[in-house]
Amino acid sequence: MAVAFPGESAEYRAARNRLLDQEVELRRAMEAVAEVRRRLPPGGVVPQDYLFRAKAPDGKPAQVRLSELFAPGKNSLVIYSMMFPRAVDDASPGPPGGQTALLPLAEGPCPSCTALLDQLDGAAEHASQHVIFAVAAKAPLDRVLTFAAERGWRRLRMLSSAGTTYNRDYLAETADGSQQPMLNVFHRDGDKIRHFWGSELFYAPVDPGQEPRHVGTLEPLWNLFDLTRGGRPANWHEQFSY
Repeated sequence: MAVAFPGESAEYRAARNRLLDQEVELRRAMEAVAEVRRRLPPGGVVPQDYLFRAKAPDGKPAQVRLSELFAPGKNSLVIYSMMFPRAVDDASPGPPGGQTALLPLAEGPCPSCTALLDQLDGAAEHASQHVIFAVAAKAPLDRVLTFAAERGWRRLRMLSSAGTTYNRDYLAETADGSQQPMLNVFHRDGDKIRHFWGSELFYAPVDPGQEPRHVGTLEPLWNLFDLTRGGRPANWHEQFSY
């Protein structure tokens, strides 16, 4: 099918067709990577049934084990580790209002993690038809739930991993206690729960001028910038408000 837009030049069309060939190859490469990911051998068995804190159906705080996050017919569990508290070197402004704004800056949530979860809150309801998606933060549960309410997150399953070694075990916390934005996927295999995949691209060397982009394919914001002439804004990071 020949494609053309109003007013375009022959030079533009030729260049766009060459780019289209690259886009087709990128699509194929992404599917090939996804296929290889699906064929990974069984991952390690989860060493313990981690005990998180969460809000119960009656609205009260409760304990929930990792195994209890799964649901009938849904054997994939995706957990995003939100940096709450934020990175120790992150001096960007905190939330502009609400109870979370009263926390010391170092104990508050990460703006970039927040922006990602703003985007995923809408996707969570659709994803929940096939997989379980949850967010775990090291902050106490009351802080986690308060901030989620202040951001208007209605579909995200919020957990506190305080008091567990989950973050440390699954590369979401460094030896000095600094939080890291890892995404981990677990698979229920009969009576065992195994780790399936983690966004360890976060720890891989980056090319000049780039950041890890370990969950880049999940982020509509940055992918949207990539479609524009200006591309991704230089030296810019997401904030709580603008």
